[in-house]
Amino acid sequence: MPIALYALAIGAFGIGVTEFVIMGLLVEVANSLSVSVATAGTLISGYALGVVFGAPVLTALTSRSSHKRLLLGLMALFVVGNAACALAPTYGALMAARVLTALTHGTFFGVGSVVAQGLVARDRQASAIAIVFTGLTLANVLGVPFGTWLGQQTDWRMTFWAVSAIGIAGWAVMWMVLPAGGRSDAGDWRADLAVLGRVPVLRGLSMTVLGYAGVFAVFTYIAPLLTETAGFGNAAVSPILLGFGAGLVVGNLVGGRLADRHLAPTILGTLCALLLVLILLGLGAESRWATAALTAALGAAGFATVAPLQTWVMAQAGDVGQAMAGSVNIAAFNLGNAIGAWAGGVLISIGAGYGTLPFLAALFPLAALGVGAIALRRDIPIST
Repeated sequence: MPIALYALAIGAFGIGVTEFVIMGLLVEVANSLSVSVATAGTLISGYALGVVFGAPVLTALTSRSSHKRLLLGLMALFVVGNAACALAPTYGALMAARVLTALTHGTFFGVGSVVAQGLVARDRQASAIAIVFTGLTLANVLGVPFGTWLGQQTDWRMTFWAVSAIGIAGWAVMWMVLPAGGRSDAGDWRADLAVLGRVPVLRGLSMTVLGYAGVFAVFTYIAPLLTETAGFGNAAVSPILLGFGAGLVVGNLVGGRLADRHLAPTILGTLCALLLVLILLGLGAESRWATAALTAALGAAGFATVAPLQTWVMAQAGDVGQAMAGSVNIAAFNLGNAIGAWAGGVLISIGAGYGTLPFLAALFPLAALGVGAIALRRDIPIST
């Protein structure tokens, strides 16, 4: 694979760390800024909303920029946003800095996916996208645990300074190796936004939202599921989550490789795998060994859908609007995260046990399969 793909993966790594590391530092942030942990938790929601609303707006506003210039500008904004997080004197300032940083997220992955596809032959495009997203998966395996440890051992602000340094490194490598030229779509923001009204694109986005809602309806509450239902001690949670992270890496690469060969069957197959894992997790929630193994399988099945769905949505956009479609599909992942976490919270609030969450979660990929069955029949041939 071209070295430029790995440059994009470095940027993806930094973005992944800044999105998820706050989860492990909520107590430290809350104590430092004199707010409750629940209030600090809204920093996660604020980031997600920044991705959802920022992706289409920023992609439209930058449609006339060259790919390389745009990606470098996004990484520079990412560095500034994380530095602002490190310097934030109040909760409000930290929230504003988090939202500023989130604006880069969707557009970076959307435009990055277009660049990745252009660097390789047609039969390796999904794998190229998977390489870029490997940075995001490694952020969960390596970056987030290290960032959490750094923030807990020193100060949470040091974590954001470290992420800023990653962003600077990513900017420098992309400046050196990314090819010049190339524009985001046709340079017409109206044409870009019109892509979002196409039914095939909307069906692809729906599959993304539903698939990831299923993942996060469980993963948001994975710690109490492991301790209260499966009976693990608190010390076992981190090693099991490392297994989940390893599953993300493997699933991402396998999904990309399979999608290069047969895109449509891979989408159906990965959604079926996610559905099966969730059902098995519900059935085996009280078994330690089954829960540990299926948590890793959940990471693999969940992220195996990412490169295929990203490739699918961009294909449905056609020659115009690929960056917009790819950017909004990233926003759709974040929307799915929010919906899944909300649905799981509602189930718990009415008194259901954590062991019931996988069964609720399974309804989302089941619905995604229903949408997929329609999309794969009407939009492009099933054998693609």
